[in-house]
Order: sequence, then C-alpha cells, then structure tokens
Amino acid sequence: MKQFLRTEYPRPQFRREKWQTLNGEWEFAFDDKNEGLHAGWDEGKTAFPKKINVPFTYQYPASGIGDESDHAIVWYRRTFRAEHKGMRALLCFNGCDYVTDVWLNGKHIITHTGAYAPFSADVTDFLADEENVITVRCYDPLDRSIPRGKQSWTGERFACFYVPNTGIWQSVWLEYFGEDCVRSFHLTPDFDETAISGELTTLRSRADEAEFSVSIGGKHVKTVRFSLEGARTPYCISLKNTFACEYYWTLKQPNLFDLQVTLYVKGTPVDRAYTRYGMRKISTDGKGNILLNGKPLYQKLILDQGYWEESGATPPSAQALKEDILLAKQMGFNGARKHQKLEDPYFYYYADELGFLTWCEMPSGYCYNEDEVAAVSREWQEIVSVARNFTSVVCYVPLNESWGVGDIVTDKKQQDFARAMYYLTRSLDQSRLVSTNDGWENLSETDIVSIHDYAFDSAQFAEKYQKEKLSEIYPQGRRLFAFGSQYCGQPYLMTEFGGIAMQSAQKGDAWGYNSGAKDEAEFLARYEDLINGIYACGFQGFCYTQLTDVQQEVNGLLYVDRSPKFDMKRLKRILDSKYCD
Repeated sequence: MKQFLRTEYPRPQFRREKWQTLNGEWEFAFDDKNEGLHAGWDEGKTAFPKKINVPFTYQYPASGIGDESDHAIVWYRRTFRAEHKGMRALLCFNGCDYVTDVWLNGKHIITHTGAYAPFSADVTDFLADEENVITVRCYDPLDRSIPRGKQSWTGERFACFYVPNTGIWQSVWLEYFGEDCVRSFHLTPDFDETAISGELTTLRSRADEAEFSVSIGGKHVKTVRFSLEGARTPYCISLKNTFACEYYWTLKQPNLFDLQVTLYVKGTPVDRAYTRYGMRKISTDGKGNILLNGKPLYQKLILDQGYWEESGATPPSAQALKEDILLAKQMGFNGARKHQKLEDPYFYYYADELGFLTWCEMPSGYCYNEDEVAAVSREWQEIVSVARNFTSVVCYVPLNESWGVGDIVTDKKQQDFARAMYYLTRSLDQSRLVSTNDGWENLSETDIVSIHDYAFDSAQFAEKYQKEKLSEIYPQGRRLFAFGSQYCGQPYLMTEFGGIAMQSAQKGDAWGYNSGAKDEAEFLARYEDLINGIYACGFQGFCYTQLTDVQQEVNGLLYVDRSPKFDMKRLKRILDSKYCD
C-alpha cells in the first residue's frame, strides 16, 4: 500500500521558521462505551491498542485502519521531545472533528468545538525537559444539528453524502517563539488607496512594538514600525508613492506581496511570522455586474468537493491540491467553489499563487434548532477569520440549498437566521461578496443571486432566466426567492448545474445529477449545449458540478484518481468560446 505522509509546514500563509511536525504514527483507540475518561486515559499513561497515521482519519485507508463503521469517541496518544528548548511552544491543529480535548503530560490544555477551523494553545508551561506525552480525545456524534458538510449522519454514505472523517483530519504541529508571538492578523487590501489594513493580535500581550516589512519579487517596498495597544492593535499601511501600484493581483498576473511581521519587547525581537497577499478588489457596479479591480469578471467555476479515494476529506499531499487547481485551469475554469468545507491551507496558498478564484462555504448542519444556530454561527466566524487572509477568496457562502433551514421559504425565524448570517459575514469582512443561501430560496439580503438547475439541456434557460422574472421562478421546483424577498438587481450566477454522468459508471449506488451519456461524444454535446445556454443568458458566471467523482457520486469531469474522462483541450475550447481569461 502507498505510504501517505504530510511532512510539509502545515500553514504556508502564516509561517514561522522554527517548528516541529507531530504528524505520523500515533497510538489510537475507539471508546464506544465512553469509558476512557473514567479509566484515566487522559493522564497519558495508558497505551492504546491501534496505530494510526495522523492526519488521516480511521475511516480511510491512508490512516492505516480503513474502518468505515461509526465510532463516536476516539483517542490518540504519542510521545515527543521538544526540539527548541528555551523557547515558548504553540501546539497547533489545522482541523479536528468535532469536540476535541487535548492533554499534555496529563494536564488538560484546551477544548475546541468545531470540525473545520484551526485552533492552537500555548503549551510552554506543560512541557517536560525530556519526553512528553500528548493525548487527544475527539467526540464526533452522528448529530444533524452540528456542521457536518458532506459527511453522512446515517452511519453509511447516501445520496450526495459521504463516509465521514472523525477526529484529527488535518496536520498537527508545534512551533516556537520568544516572550510573545503573533496570535493572528487580518489583511485587507485597499485597492483604491493602495494600502493594507487590519488588526494584529498578540498571544501574551507582552510585545510593545510590531514591524511590517513589505516586498515583492525580492524587492523591498516599505517597512513600518508601530506601537502596540494591548492584545489587539488595528493598523493601516499605505503603499502610495511606491512601485506597489504596478503589481495588482489578477487572473493572468497573480502578483503577491511578501509580508514579514516582527514583534518586539523593549527593542528585542521575540517573534517573526511570514505571509503574503495580493492587492485586488472584488465588487459589484450596481448594474448587476461583478468586477475584479474595477473590470468585468466572468466566473467559470468548478464545484470541488475536496475528497480523495484513500484519504477522504484530507488531501494526500500539498501537491495534490496544486494539481487539482492546475487540472481545473487546463479544462478552462478560472476558479472553484470549494463545497461544504474549509480546505487545507495549501489549497488557498496555491490558488493565490496561480490566479484561481475560490469561494469559501460554511459546512451545513441539517436540523434547524437553537443548537444548530449556535454551532453554525460560531464556527462560521472562525472560518471567516481564516479565509479573509486568502487573496483568491472572492465570495462567502454561509448557507447552501436551504440545508439546515429547510422551511426558509416561508419560516420567518429561519429567514432571520439567514439574514443574521449575511450580516455576521459582512461585519467580519466587507471586502468580499456573500451568497447568503446558495441555490434557491434566496433572500433580498444577498450580494449574489445564486441558482442551481440540473436541467438535462439548455432549452428553457434563455426564457426562464430573465432579470424581470427572477423574483417568481422555480428552478429545480424550488422557489428562487423566499416569500417576502425579491430580486434587487444583484449579479446572478448559475452556481450548480450539469452533473452529467456516463451510463457505464452508473452501476449499483453510483449516480449523477443528469442521466448518463452513452459515450464521450454525447457527453461533450450535452456539456457544450449547457455552457452555450448559460452564455446566452445574463449570468455573471457559473459553477459546473463537478471536478471529480466522489464515492457514489460519479458526475466528475475527472475520475476519483484525477485522471481525465474526456478530452481536456476540447473542454477548454468550449469554455473559452465566449469568455477567455
């Protein structure tokens, strides 16, 4: 069996020089009777019977286990020695599903709730001089009220929901710093003023100064040093009257500025972090058009589920994410709607670098109640806090197809929740667009009107999708706008369509959204018809379903192993027939 290892630095957009991976072999145990805490497993003295390859989850072969049955509580244990003695240490998790408790040498360090957002803890005071024991407990119930995304809640895969990923599913590592460190920073480019602004947060409130050094292509642009105002300090760095205005981020020229952040305590540097960003602006013009840097932008997106055959939602490597983007570009797409997950940071890192648009979507819950409202809004805030530092992210999707708000078409409480999600998103980041409830049953409070229509052909597109009719139509049998809302002139996009499967692939439980094409010629004819039908309407873009086959869903343009099903040059010619980047 192929060996899967994730040894690269896990968070490329927020890097430190001194770090230590904790990926690889851990001890592992199922706790189906919920007896681990009572038995003292948290003390770190109990050896667990299984071995698991972190960060891959037990349900998938890459973990070394490959058990698809449900186990709501799992435990991890491993030993390590700190590599940089004398420095403070930050223990970091990129993703862990769902309620995670962490102990170091028998001392409880942190509890984190949520599957998709990263979290960390200062563990300096708990480290031993020699060997350390880290123990992790994860509780991931089959609960429809928690954000699950595409993870099945029935105990088996069905429809468009897949085998879950329980426990640690992204990288774990330590990184080292001095007396204080950068806890977070927010980067918002101001295209019109050629500036960057945001907020810098420190972990221990000991640093009294910060220095930002900006460069591009190895050429220094500007250095700014300023005093800190406690744990949180807003900042704005003007790059006017520098050559920075020559380097905007576009799809053809995705220029990225390098930013070095240094913290000081009484003049002594105590932490240094590195990131990068692009100077760009995503906006609308009030006439139904989307603009990138003030110029019309037509989005040709692919729906990307982000699943792999042997590793599920965990990418097998950073390179695998880059290759997915390159394959999508080879087929003529200029972006991806990453569906129902916050992806591994390397996806956005490479999208920024390659000039590839991305949409950031909140993984859905599926049962409207107070618990779901609290869980979705809390985790969405964490996700946006991460995603707003990625240049390629141009749109947020807090809700999808009324999942988790099944009565939103008439229920005023659910409509108010959707509005709250729209305004929560805008309160955190006003530099991107928001598609409030992507697909149908849109609210007036949305920056984009999104439509999902898996029609067999485009015969009715031009007649159906006219601006003056949008308030009253029913794509897919679902009302495009919830009652009480109406079209207000926003850009409108076909954000899911297609899903054409091949007849030869539709066996057993394998399926596609559209009835199978008998051969490649029929597929290409139907694909071209749908694309041309969309181009004939007033859409500002589209999102085709989907990039790859995923488990029982076989409507990908690529097989699950990423090999192409069709002539990729022909697919690109079809997409480039009207809009060529």
